Amino acid sequence: IPESLDRKYLYLCIKKYVFLPQNPKTVSMVKDLVKEGAVEALRKCFSSRMEFGTAGLRAAMGPGISCMNDLTIIQTTQGFCHYLEESLGNLKERGVVIGYDARAHPPSGGSSKRFASLAAAVFISRGVPVHLFSDITPTPFVPFTVSHLGLCAGIMVTASHNPKQDNGYKVYWENGAQIVSPHDKGIAKAIEENLEPWPESWNTEEALKSPLLKDPYQDINTQYFKAIQKHCHHRDINKSSEVKIVHTSVHGVGHAFVQSAFKAFDLHPPFAVEEQKDPDPEFPTVKYPNPEEGEGVLTLSFALAEREGATVVLANDPDADRLAIAEKQESGQWRVFSGNELGALLGWWMFRCWKQQNSDAAAVKSLYMLSSTVSSKILRAIALKEGFHFEETLTGFKWMGNRARDLLNQDKTVLFAFEEAIGYMCSPSVLDKDGVSAAAIAGEMVSYLAMKKTSLSQQLTAIYTEYGYHISKNSYFICHDQDVIRSLFERLRNYSGKKDSYPTECGRFSISAVRDLTTGYDSNQPDNKAVLPTSKSSQMITFSFANGGVATMRTSGTEPKIKYYTELCAAPGNSDVTQLKKELDDLVDAIVKDFFEPEKNKLQPKPE
Repeated sequence: IPESLDRKYLYLCIKKYVFLPQNPKTVSMVKDLVKEGAVEALRKCFSSRMEFGTAGLRAAMGPGISCMNDLTIIQTTQGFCHYLEESLGNLKERGVVIGYDARAHPPSGGSSKRFASLAAAVFISRGVPVHLFSDITPTPFVPFTVSHLGLCAGIMVTASHNPKQDNGYKVYWENGAQIVSPHDKGIAKAIEENLEPWPESWNTEEALKSPLLKDPYQDINTQYFKAIQKHCHHRDINKSSEVKIVHTSVHGVGHAFVQSAFKAFDLHPPFAVEEQKDPDPEFPTVKYPNPEEGEGVLTLSFALAEREGATVVLANDPDADRLAIAEKQESGQWRVFSGNELGALLGWWMFRCWKQQNSDAAAVKSLYMLSSTVSSKILRAIALKEGFHFEETLTGFKWMGNRARDLLNQDKTVLFAFEEAIGYMCSPSVLDKDGVSAAAIAGEMVSYLAMKKTSLSQQLTAIYTEYGYHISKNSYFICHDQDVIRSLFERLRNYSGKKDSYPTECGRFSISAVRDLTTGYDSNQPDNKAVLPTSKSSQMITFSFANGGVATMRTSGTEPKIKYYTELCAAPGNSDVTQLKKELDDLVDAIVKDFFEPEKNKLQPKPE
């Protein structure tokens, strides 16, 4: 190993690592890399530890401290357990829940089930009761279990829709929502202080026989589907509906659970895409196991729909916390709705059903809907007209889930929350996005609209006609160079060469306000200080334009992407969609050219 790598340090790291794990596959992988002199690969594995953040962990499975493997799972869980012991006095009475998806990485011996068992062993070694699901489960079942059983915390082992080699470790607090700061920093510190495996942390065999281990699978299956039935309002229509729906779980966990959700709503079972309905960690039929990528993931679904005469396709991502929907148009083409369009449809539907159940006019004053700051402002427009409250949070369901819990604790009704990345919270039973309940609720909405001889597309137009068109266009660039990302955003903060001199125009478009949630600057506030929480660890700037356009540029917390989210909000009555779309296209072109500078910064566009 070259001297420039500080070979003594690297050697000690590798030596310590090789003698710590009890997984021969990762040990063998490291030894092979050393034999081959694969310096770059070794550097990647051992140079820096995975960062634990509010999203927990997300990384490739493999050897070394930068990857998801038996050792790093044990270390992470030891830190989390220690933090819970320090933070909550009744951890040993209440316990935790652990769930997992179907991911596996044969070369390193890593799998979600294996990682979940190791996490359980760590907690049990400290006398903490563990509710470990005996089989794969959707991510929403973990926060549901935390709330339903009153547990201290939850862990879900999943990488959601990431590439097949990845895995993740997602953490929920006792309030049923994902952790937010300062818990992430406290857990990260506790991990660093508990790196040496505890004596019983490896002993999954004994842990799985422990009286402290419980299996919540059957009980939670029953209670979850009972809970979501509160949101079934048209059972008779569901029973008699002739509408045909196709569902795909994209090789993930969703199939059985969505079938059960449809049954709970008395909906006819959706046609399942045979090639994709069973869990398969190889995701063999798709390039990316992410229904947000659109038509490429839905090709088999469209083919099945054509054969069966179905007009609607529902798709979950592999851990079933997201939902995509497509509808066959009169032209014969398929329309894949964006996350913002589905947010408009589901928000309208949830409010319509609530209104029918609540005759008291004053009740609307205690009603709330939430969305993230990069999502469409359509809920704000509906709220203004209908009289309920709308609130915006930072990006991610960790913020919406925690805000929802605050509101519920004040006896408010949180009816709906969504983010543009096809995430929907349609029931306060789960304070996170939930693609299972959303699928059943969408199925009922489709059945109701079919009974009224209308389609999802027609209803979306009706929503925009009543509340104002909200046209959005979102995409991203891929960039692996953190220095490039940093300089791109710093240039926008010092546009005229002075500190905090943000752009005042972009092409022909005049900028009316700037909010920077990395630095805490907001030109719309009297003291120029942002109201929403800020974070120096991620980049995020929002530009408001004089023409009613809004554009946010931000980095992803889990992928090497710089994302942009743009929307043009028109007043009710302005229905010239062609002109609105052209105006937004021109705005996006100007932002890409002037703010992203893709050629200069060598940014890769989103793959088609």
